[in-house]
Amino acid sequence: MLAQETVDLTSTVFTEAYYFFTVALMWLLHVGFMTYEAGVSRRKNVMATAIKNILTIAVVTPVFYYFGWWVYFCMQEGLLPTTTADGKNGAETALYFCGDGYGLPWDGSMGPNLGDNITAVFWAAFVLFSWTTGSIMSGAIIERVRTSAYLWLTALMGGVIWVIAAAWGWSFGGWLVLHFGYHDFAASGVVHGIAGIFTLGVLFNLGPRIGRYDRNGGTRAFKPHNLHMTLQGLMLIFTGFYAFYAACLAIVASAVPGWANIYFSPATLGAITLTITMGFAGGFAGGYFFSQRDPFWTISGGLAGVVAVSSGADVYSPSLVFILAFMAAGFAFYCGSFLEQKMRLDDAVGAVAVHGFTGFLGVILMGVFASGYPTGPAGQETSLLGQLVGVAALFPLAFLSGYGASWILKKLNMLRVPPAVELEGLDVAEYGADFFPEQGVRTEMITEADGTDVEAEAILRQAMADIMATSNGQEIDLTDTKTKEDAGNGHVSV
Repeated sequence: MLAQETVDLTSTVFTEAYYFFTVALMWLLHVGFMTYEAGVSRRKNVMATAIKNILTIAVVTPVFYYFGWWVYFCMQEGLLPTTTADGKNGAETALYFCGDGYGLPWDGSMGPNLGDNITAVFWAAFVLFSWTTGSIMSGAIIERVRTSAYLWLTALMGGVIWVIAAAWGWSFGGWLVLHFGYHDFAASGVVHGIAGIFTLGVLFNLGPRIGRYDRNGGTRAFKPHNLHMTLQGLMLIFTGFYAFYAACLAIVASAVPGWANIYFSPATLGAITLTITMGFAGGFAGGYFFSQRDPFWTISGGLAGVVAVSSGADVYSPSLVFILAFMAAGFAFYCGSFLEQKMRLDDAVGAVAVHGFTGFLGVILMGVFASGYPTGPAGQETSLLGQLVGVAALFPLAFLSGYGASWILKKLNMLRVPPAVELEGLDVAEYGADFFPEQGVRTEMITEADGTDVEAEAILRQAMADIMATSNGQEIDLTDTKTKEDAGNGHVSV
């Protein structure tokens, strides 16, 4: 008896330590996002961009603690609390999971609670996933979104929307899993896809940065403040991805003890280690090839490659992973170019393409290449139909919530900073300081649609003059993409 108790205690302590250290290592994801986005920003917006990532933690954490954690357990059969397979309703399931008799998470069961070693650290892993969704959106909308608007949006997505998606398709009791065999091991859809498509909805209302598009429909490119910093940030994100994958595993002590995925189907650390490493390798190769040696898209291709294979990361063979990641990098590059040049969506870091569309591509690929794989508590079979049903449910959940929330903020004039503030830079406007005073004044450069580099000041001043000339005292609408000659209706085009 004593030996068995010792084994049980050792297993419990190991599980607690395992999730604790995956959480600690996942912090590198957010160090990376902050560094990555600050590097992409122009010099005048670096601090404002970095602070947004820090404040993501400040607002998403309590929203998830007080609301999102409960949503995960009570909305697995839809948007309304229902009775789960074990006969408990949503609230009872939350009670049960956090320790019978201890109450809901905010009632104290999260700690100190000497009778429950696991719940708090497992909760923390989910919080890190929540921060990730906000950070994905953060980079896409830099340099023109109000900080307060971003915080409302990231609280909604990180604390509620992605959690609903996880309840439906990233839990062993979710309706997509039970009824359709949906399989999304490392969250291609429920984290990356949701965050990217939510961001797409926001970008439709936020509009492009001033000067991003010329009067002839050409696309200008803003010079990053520090591309080396951006690449370094992405490498930190990639390091944190190993912990992200590891946190997607569960340690089980059932009839067949060992590792399992979030659906409690067998999985191994070895399998996901092979997948993530081959995924990065294939993605880098594809990004370099398809973008014709562009540094940003070479390394972003690595991210796209891993996102695309995340749904099946626990079942794919390494050779298949390399091929899928290589092609997914090309998909992300061409998708990003289409959104930027044809749809005129100013996504500063390509998040919609890399995370959103590539994330849902990954969900579909699981149905194509692993159809018939048993998943879920009852051994439901994965199928292409089931994966498509998942996309059909999760895509509109993300887009409509992102579009609707940002539309409300736009109507309240709370979404975007004033044009004068955008031109001056958010650092001075929000924090009253230039954070690079020792370097003196530097000339901001911009790349025209024909590829030539010119000083940005004249272009941005002209764009500002166009805004003042065409607004006619009306509300300035920076999402309008018509040329100046067609802007006599009071809308603004830049």
